[in-house]
Amino acid sequence: MSGVLRDLKPRDVFYYFEEITKIPHCSGEEENISNYLVSFARKNNLEVIQDEALNVIIKKKATKGYENAPIVILQGHMDMVCEKNKDTVHDFSKDPLDLKIDEDFIRANGTTLGADNGIALAYALAILASSDIDHPALEVLITTEEETGLVGAGKVDKKNLNGKILINIDSEEEGILLVSCAGGIRTKVQLPIEWKSCDRNTTSYLLTVRGLKGGHSGMEINKERGNSNIILGRILYDLNKEIDLSIYEVSGGAKMNAIPREADAKLVLNEDEFMLVKSKINNWNDILSNELKSKDSGIKVEIEKIEGDVNRIFSTDTIEKLITVYRLIPNGIQSMSMDIEGLVESSTNVGVVTTFDKKIVFESNVRSSVRTLKNEIVNREQVLADIIDGELVKEAEYPEWQYDPDSYIRDVFIDAYTEKFGEKPEVGAIHAGLECGIFKEKLGDIDMISFGPNMYDVHTPDESISISSTGNMWELLKLALKKIK
Repeated sequence: MSGVLRDLKPRDVFYYFEEITKIPHCSGEEENISNYLVSFARKNNLEVIQDEALNVIIKKKATKGYENAPIVILQGHMDMVCEKNKDTVHDFSKDPLDLKIDEDFIRANGTTLGADNGIALAYALAILASSDIDHPALEVLITTEEETGLVGAGKVDKKNLNGKILINIDSEEEGILLVSCAGGIRTKVQLPIEWKSCDRNTTSYLLTVRGLKGGHSGMEINKERGNSNIILGRILYDLNKEIDLSIYEVSGGAKMNAIPREADAKLVLNEDEFMLVKSKINNWNDILSNELKSKDSGIKVEIEKIEGDVNRIFSTDTIEKLITVYRLIPNGIQSMSMDIEGLVESSTNVGVVTTFDKKIVFESNVRSSVRTLKNEIVNREQVLADIIDGELVKEAEYPEWQYDPDSYIRDVFIDAYTEKFGEKPEVGAIHAGLECGIFKEKLGDIDMISFGPNMYDVHTPDESISISSTGNMWELLKLALKKIK
């Protein structure tokens, strides 16, 4: 064995991990890595299936004594997020990753590492190539385009799989066993705009909300940080009670799945209106600073004069409907799990607001680990769209993985972890999507768990994976497979 990782243990795991980093495998460009997996299987005389989506299934017979154990699916994805620093010279379409060891961590110089989810491939290949690891019959399922919307998983043909247990190796925190994930859907509440002429002797102003932390709309929704779009709506509602509010544009947020940090409204005001609005904004800064002092203390609301002639503004009816949407659209945590302490069960995030020529669009990311609760949020948005004579558009729906109180594989992993490390693991869930949700829907009666070693800053050029944790979770996986009977 030669290479940067040649002296690391477990040797086979790090050998295959380094081999994977030599093969370009950005999302949507997985042909080379998919073919590598097929070639590996054939060299090891293993049954292999490669489908049209380039998903790969490799099958290995049970070792002696495990012939009657349930078939186990080991699952991960072969694609990686390809990001690099601006000053890094690297061509992801052909260049191998430049690996380095930094104390207990493996990193790539100036690029993402692809430990998410290269480590799943490395674990699986090491087991498939082994002759001394006890295990039931295995079906190793490696999917494509997970990072761009769970695409490959959605195209897996269930007739190629017989496993009754699925072990997903796509978690990023040692000691936490994931047993549930949220399903989701993206929605757009669309408000038609009725314009009217702006013939008042007025000046244009930009009302801004700034200084919020934002964050991932699934992983950090529990922190209840400020949502700039919702905050802007509160302010516009307040102003509209005091003056004949004139608006010609609203906007906010950048991505549907990110808690928005900034929001804007463009107004036309006369001098008296401006002075009143300015006073109101000073009051709102005090209100919001108090409300968000422990979670988003940097918030700042401001108004400033902007240049440019304005010849049309929203009609009074459009403004009333716009404020109705701002005030009534569901946002934030909607329900908490009673099965897993501290888990957000259902939420929605009004991530992006955009003004177009004919409509204003409110884009939300709805999540829940209970399908009917996800549908309930969407139904409320439909009622809102009906109230404003608008339209609700639904896109990119993916299924949840609901908590199973009677999971055999969960008990196996808890027992194995406790035996190996002398303490019980944390059993948790993720308020975001995993491929497990799709496989639960496809395969029906399948018992699942997700685990993995410590990884940090994934999807960024600072991505790293812990060497010691990789070893720990390798030992856990081997022991768990040994306990499945």
